[in-house]
Amino acid sequence: ACVVDIAVTQTWCKMPQNEYIDLHIKRHGRRLDYEETKRKREGRKPHDMADKAKKLRGIRAKIYNKKRHSEKVQMKKTIKMHEERKTKQKSTDKDSKYGNPTYLLERENQIRAKVLSNTIKQKRKEKAGKWEVPLPKVKGMSEADVFKVVRTGKTKRKAWKRMVTKVTFVGDGFTRKPAKFERFIRPMGLRFKKANVTHPELKASFFLPILGVK
Repeated sequence: ACVVDIAVTQTWCKMPQNEYIDLHIKRHGRRLDYEETKRKREGRKPHDMADKAKKLRGIRAKIYNKKRHSEKVQMKKTIKMHEERKTKQKSTDKDSKYGNPTYLLERENQIRAKVLSNTIKQKRKEKAGKWEVPLPKVKGMSEADVFKVVRTGKTKRKAWKRMVTKVTFVGDGFTRKPAKFERFIRPMGLRFKKANVTHPELKASFFLPILGVK
C-alpha cells in the first residue's frame, strides 16, 4: 500500500502546476465582454504611454523615451520590409534524382521571390536623372523668418525650442524624437515629400518625390 502511495505522489509532482488559467479557459470559456475590453485596452495603450512619457522625469524619462524611439525606428523598418514586390528567379531543377537529360538542360525552373521595393525605387531615381530641371537660385532666409521661438516649462521661461513656420522637407527615414526633447518642431501641414516640377523643354509638369534639399 505504501509503494502505491509513493508512486501516485511522484506522478502528481511531475504534472505542470502553472496551467490552471488555460485549463479554466478551456473548461468555462472567457467573459462575454473579453474581446471588447481587450480592444478598448489596446486602443487606450498609446494614450497611456504618452501620459507616462509626459509624467516621467530625469533618468527614467531618458531611458523610457530612448526605448520608445528605438521601437518607432524598428516599426518603420518593418513597414519598409513589407513593401515588397514579387519577381521571378531562376533555380536549378532538384526534382530529378539523376539530373536532367540533355534536351532539358537549357530549361530552367522559375521560382517567385520577393525583392524589396527600395531597389526598384533606386532604379527609378537613376532613370529620372535625364529629366533634371535647372532650378533657379533661391535667396537665403533669416532664422527669424523661418523659426518661431516656442516657450516651454511651467513658467514658460525656457526658450530653446523652435517651430518651423515655412515649408519643410522630411525624408522617408525620418523618425521624430520624443516631444519633450524635440528642438525643431516641424508641423505636419508644412511637411512636403513631393513637388510639382515644370520641365521647360517638354512644357509639362510632373508630380515628383523630393530626393533631398541642399
